[in-house]
Amino acid sequence: MNSMIKVGGTLLAFSAAAALLLAGTNQLTAPVIEQRNIAASNAARKEVLPVAKDFKQVDAAKYSSAGASTVTEVFEGTDGSNTVGYTIKANPSGYGGAVELTIGINKDGKIMGVSVGNNTETPGLGAKAADPAFNGQYKDKEAKPLEVIKSGSPADNQIKAISGATITSRAVTDGVNEAIQVFEAVNK
Repeated sequence: MNSMIKVGGTLLAFSAAAALLLAGTNQLTAPVIEQRNIAASNAARKEVLPVAKDFKQVDAAKYSSAGASTVTEVFEGTDGSNTVGYTIKANPSGYGGAVELTIGINKDGKIMGVSVGNNTETPGLGAKAADPAFNGQYKDKEAKPLEVIKSGSPADNQIKAISGATITSRAVTDGVNEAIQVFEAVNK
């Protein structure tokens, strides 16, 4: 009986020490991780709206009526005092889970780019959404609703799906379509 108490006490002591070490490590690394996440978001914004020099977050009240449930943030891109466009972050559900998108739309209503960030799509299939061969199709399209096609040459309002990853292709396009709704709400 005494040996069981000793073993239990030793196990408790090691577990408590490990928990304290993990908590301390988390406290030390949290600011660095937060700074890296901010830098990655800024890089994605700059990638999809390269004409912008600065970005200012838009109040969610300005676009909440757009009905875009997957949109998590909107930034106004400026060059001096002129608004040049907007970057919109959306997280639509793909085959493997949420697909993080940053969409840039210029003031004139042209999609400037789509950046695919964190996702858990199938490697070799849905993960190809991050490839320029797929997400480059959105560039220079009018900010009007888009649809996915499986084969043939896409029209101005169409995106050709990734072979074997139609669900992911539709998810990205749904995210872009929600970004277009938000753009219409804030670009008045």
